[in-house]
Amino acid sequence: MQTANLSRAPAPERAPARLFHILDPRVLTRAQLDELCDLTTRVRILAKSRIGARILQTLLPHKRAMLYFVQPSTRTFMSFNNACHILGIRTSEIRDPSTSSEVKGESFDDSIRTFSSYVDVIIMRASGAGLAAQAAAAVDASRRPIPIINAGSGQDQHPTQALLDIYTLERSFEHRGGIEGKTIGFMGDLRRGRTVRSLAYLMTNYPGVRLVFIAPAAFQISDDIKSHLRANGVEFSETDSLHEVLPGLDAIYLTRLQTEWDVGEESASFDHRRYSFGPSELGRLKPEGVVLHPLPRGPELDPSVDADPRAVYWRQERNGMWMRVALLVKIFGVEDELPER
Repeated sequence: MQTANLSRAPAPERAPARLFHILDPRVLTRAQLDELCDLTTRVRILAKSRIGARILQTLLPHKRAMLYFVQPSTRTFMSFNNACHILGIRTSEIRDPSTSSEVKGESFDDSIRTFSSYVDVIIMRASGAGLAAQAAAAVDASRRPIPIINAGSGQDQHPTQALLDIYTLERSFEHRGGIEGKTIGFMGDLRRGRTVRSLAYLMTNYPGVRLVFIAPAAFQISDDIKSHLRANGVEFSETDSLHEVLPGLDAIYLTRLQTEWDVGEESASFDHRRYSFGPSELGRLKPEGVVLHPLPRGPELDPSVDADPRAVYWRQERNGMWMRVALLVKIFGVEDELPER
């Protein structure tokens, strides 16, 4: 009697997993960060020529995106909207919740599942912490799961801002060995600033980096971030004096006072005279140091700094659109359709 041959052929080597939801920076690996930075440079250079721009337009014209931005936004909304257009993606938007059926009592989950019926990706910004994760869970439970991109949720995370910040730092340090081994200061309202939280998480991917948190005690970085940094072996320090640490910084990341999260008059205690950056501070920054800011700015950043070549925050803003182009390319898995540089 013959017996069946139960031996199996070797399993084919699996391709790297595509990104799907972009909710929390902690899930991103160093390999993914390096790949996204390289992809960002590729699309940025490609878009500079007419032929290259046409190639980008042909990548995703069959896709549709919903920009669900019910929290005020200028840069993140505009950069995502234009990133979609660069790739030929058609967009629809809701920026005022009063125009949604949520005002009729529709649940958030039902609204998200409704949007997912019409589009291929939802890019969302909301004032409630954890709403992007809730949206992802809602579409994952549906018959039409689509990617959810967190474009800022409450005070907790802003992963795509952190990605463009990483790209800006990498470009700034490209002739100095990259981010590894650098000392980076964060100054301002660190407790309530989600951009700082997300970027601090990504910093755990860069060996030898040292972080300095500069803020008054009431606005210092939160304990959960410090615990995460300790667990990942990242050296950090806290201070309330910019001038003591400024000469040792390779980069300083400024943030505005997050008055929209005030409970009572807590922002009134913040002394901008001690936590601002202007010509005097430029004089104490390393010649090769850089100044970043996620914008919009307030009195913490003097406009006179703009003209200094170490001020990279307008480049940082432009980088946001290109990083978001790269992210959409990666999410939809069309990076192999791009020509080599």
